[in-house]
Formats: sequence, structure tokens, C-alpha cells
Amino acid sequence: MLRLALDTNVWLDWLVFEDPSAQPLAAAVKTGRAAIHIDPACEAEFVRVLAYERGKRTLDAAAQAACHAHMCTIVHILDPSAAHPAMRLPDCRDPEDQKFLELARACGADFLVSRDRALLETGHRKGRPLPFAIVTPAALARRMQATA
Repeated sequence: MLRLALDTNVWLDWLVFEDPSAQPLAAAVKTGRAAIHIDPACEAEFVRVLAYERGKRTLDAAAQAACHAHMCTIVHILDPSAAHPAMRLPDCRDPEDQKFLELARACGADFLVSRDRALLETGHRKGRPLPFAIVTPAALARRMQATA
């Protein structure tokens, strides 16, 4: 089973915008091929971002709560007191995204799924290899299809 960590925008694509690029993630979870992990810091960001103004796609309080509840049925929530592996992570160019690298390390992720340029660039830097790959939803879908 693949262990995955998702950044906030991938969650939004999946649960709010119903973007087709997120459907392979949904299918992998539904079939037991993947498990998605989250920690309290990343969950708090997701809840905060759900409240953002999005024009016609702005979620009212009930829709925000329903979306968060749906996410909670999907994820494995990490205990924040759990010991983190000693490996030092590279710094993400965007300090706000560092928490996703830490989440992926803490849960032993195979993949951190993101479309965020700063995170994707961190995954391609030389010098300090990561114990997980940082991939876009489309790249993860291709990898899962290739190993099906």
C-alpha cells in the first residue's frame, strides 16, 4: 500500500473543485491501494483555506464543515507527539510549505503529492536526498498505472 501525503491544493482539487486529476487518488484510496496521512498542522491549514473567498466557489460554513468531515473519513491522522525520523530535511523555498515535507517524513510517505512549484523544486534539488518523492497528481497517476 502506498503511503501518501497531500498538500492543501491537492485536497482542494479533490474535495472542493472535483478536479479530474484527483480522481486516481480517490480510486487508489477506495481500493486500498493507498493510504493518505495528515498531521494537525496540515489539517489546520486545510480548514483555514476552506474559508477563503473563491467567488462562485466560496464555501459556506456548512459546506466547509462537510468538506472537512469528508477529509477526516479518508485520512490517517498522525499523532503530533510521534517521534520523527532523525533525517534532516532540506528547507523549502516557501517556509509555509515546509510542514508538508515534515508530514511526508513523519508518516513515512512514499510520495508527497503537490502541484506547488516550491515543493516540486525541493524534490529535485541535489545535495540532500529525500526519503520520499514529490510528484504531481498526474505523475502519481502515471506511476500507479505503470505498476497496476
